[in-house]
Amino acid sequence: GGGGGGGGSGRQGLTPRAADYSLWYQEVIQAAELADQSPVKGCMVIRPTGMALWDALRSALDERIKESGAQNAYFPLFIPAPPLS
Repeated sequence: GGGGGGGGSGRQGLTPRAADYSLWYQEVIQAAELADQSPVKGCMVIRPTGMALWDALRSALDERIKESGAQNAYFPLFIPAPPLS
């Protein structure tokens, strides 16, 4: 098996996770058909299965956040360079 936790080669054709985590992650997302690359650099188009996973994860995290007494906050996806200067 592999692919899950140890950083082995996993499925044939995937970059070993330990060799290049970023590339491995992109390959897993593509192989699972969770998202597609967008024409906008650094952005992805999330497919229905990927969105369903995200919704379930977000719901579970939201519940835990609220149980702790904290409040959720959203931040902009794109931050213009001038405020960071």
